Amino acid sequence: MLISRARNLVGLDIGDSAVKLAELRDLGRGRGHQLVALASEPLSNEAIVDGAIMDSGVVIEALQRLFRNSGVRNKQVATSLSGHSVIIKRVSLPVMNEQELAESIQWEAEQYIPYAIEDVSMDYQILEGSSLSGEGNMDVLLVAVKKDKINDYTNVVSQAGLQPVVVEVDAFSLQNVFEANYDPEPQQIVALIDLGAAVTSITLLQGTTPAFWRDLTNVNGNQYTDAIQKELNLNAEAAEKVKRGEDVSGVKPDSVMPILSSVTEEVCSEIQKTIDFYKATSASDEPLDRIYITGGASQLPNIREALAQRFRTTVEHLNPFRKIQAAGRDLSPDAVARLGPGSAVAVGLALRKVGDR
Repeated sequence: MLISRARNLVGLDIGDSAVKLAELRDLGRGRGHQLVALASEPLSNEAIVDGAIMDSGVVIEALQRLFRNSGVRNKQVATSLSGHSVIIKRVSLPVMNEQELAESIQWEAEQYIPYAIEDVSMDYQILEGSSLSGEGNMDVLLVAVKKDKINDYTNVVSQAGLQPVVVEVDAFSLQNVFEANYDPEPQQIVALIDLGAAVTSITLLQGTTPAFWRDLTNVNGNQYTDAIQKELNLNAEAAEKVKRGEDVSGVKPDSVMPILSSVTEEVCSEIQKTIDFYKATSASDEPLDRIYITGGASQLPNIREALAQRFRTTVEHLNPFRKIQAAGRDLSPDAVARLGPGSAVAVGLALRKVGDR
């Protein structure tokens, strides 16, 4: 049991508006997981801007408060990245053995990565259904992240007294938490959409096989705040409160809904462009069976209904605790319900283990 616990990692989601953690207990023998800890600590608007850490001191202090207040003792963490610095490609390569692939992947990657190869950290994985023997092609998942982005994030984690063990991308964390909580049919096509403060991550899956990923930095929760601030002549703090449905002096509730609806229309339009691009490039005419949404902006009024109407499919909130039950009296149902919508990435990260690739 002690060895098993040591291999568990705390999921640490460092976002533009908040830092969040989740800690799970692996029940073993295929019995799933229990939620041990779930917490969030807000960040000031200037700490992280568009995914770039602008004030490392503020982020470090927030991370220290997060662990201190949550009582989590495990300092080994898995964290993730998103945005322009992250490149994910599904590429088709001639069938080759593992040694040949290892020797040629860097040359192959240069065709798909818009950065100098020495400036990125890269990994790859042969996708399920591909073969290392026989004839034809095989599908390989290629992931590259700019080294300076990785260093910026791992440095603040380390300076907060934590140990960054795994660094992955938000899209894969969403897939982790989806697979842990849902049982999709093999041919079912679903979209996982994380509407974050600065980035909207879109992942398309066929069953549990990844088909397409895209991070949209021009579509995010900050759009709503900016529009409210501009239209109602408010400062950023007041606009954020209005977006969350809080009362602000001089602001009439009925003046907010048209602004939110206008931005939601733009958000849905950009998401549709991404879905249409996937269909065009994959030659797939299969409709979306379902859309799962998560992230802070997914809680805004009417966004679920707007997506359902546009795509003519079922849209529901991704529930990271559909099969993961809370353990302990410190995790009240109200706290889990309040933090749950924005915790999918953190929970997906907490499913990782020491030694995971």
